[in-house]
Amino acid sequence: MYQSLVRKEVMGILEKEVGSFLDKFLTPIEKIWQPSDYLPDPSSADFKYDLEEIQTFAREMPYDLFVTLIGDCITEEALPSYESWLMSVDGIDQEKSGPSWASWIRSWTAEENRHGDLLGKYLYLCGRVNMRQMEITTQYLISDGFDIGTSMDPYRNFVYTSFQETATNVSHRRVGTLAKQTGNGKLAKMCGVIAADEARHAKAYKHFVAKILELDPSEMILAFEDMMRKKIVMPAHMMRQSGQAAGELWGHFSDAAQRCMVYTGQDYINIMKDLLDEWKIEHITGLTEKAEKAQEYLMKLPSRLQKITDRISTPDLQFQFNWVKS
Repeated sequence: MYQSLVRKEVMGILEKEVGSFLDKFLTPIEKIWQPSDYLPDPSSADFKYDLEEIQTFAREMPYDLFVTLIGDCITEEALPSYESWLMSVDGIDQEKSGPSWASWIRSWTAEENRHGDLLGKYLYLCGRVNMRQMEITTQYLISDGFDIGTSMDPYRNFVYTSFQETATNVSHRRVGTLAKQTGNGKLAKMCGVIAADEARHAKAYKHFVAKILELDPSEMILAFEDMMRKKIVMPAHMMRQSGQAAGELWGHFSDAAQRCMVYTGQDYINIMKDLLDEWKIEHITGLTEKAEKAQEYLMKLPSRLQKITDRISTPDLQFQFNWVKS
């Protein structure tokens, strides 16, 4: 069991800086992009042309890449689960006035909410998606909830969000790059601005962990080790479609993302290495004996994972998702 009282004290110390975190890592609402900036205007004389362009490129997208785009959108749309989970973390008081951890979570959620709005409207317009089936998957994902292995521990949650925001940056950025290679500039721009948001959010959560490492290094490293021993599960790991049990679809979605090289096992390892470097884990001193052992485990983990990943093969057979119109 983690030391809840100590964690609340650390969260209280950092909460005094939340105002600066909001200014540094988030963008004012009046200045940040909105989905309508990147979607065709129905009142424009060019709307018919823009719509035809979107639908033409959507039809030409490779199946696995298109499925990955849909799955990314569904993952973004499950935002209510993520906000409610973070609001329950130790050290977060929803009733506190002024800049607080709760105001950070609400503001972060408000930025994230635009991602699903943009991709969902694009997918509706593209004409290749069975929207009802996609919406059923989204509703299941929110209804089923998730367990990301963090409990209500802020240290573990910040490790998770540091990793996950980086992973979503990779996924959106890759979809955008692959779309651009086929001439789909509109989708490339959409994925690009979403990826930029995710990179900025990842920077924030990594900063929070770095600050905690200064205040409570042994416990922070133990939390990091625990999360990596469990392995970081993606927030949509309970994904399913009609007629399936919770989580039954996730493996097929992961395989599709792996086949089209949007998000791979190698990316998982690379993110792990980046976090070790970012937080200078190898050079932290003054640790307890238990934390020193955790430090050693973490530094050896990438090479261990590399050996495992090199032996894993991805199924070649495509799964038929009911999200895609036949």
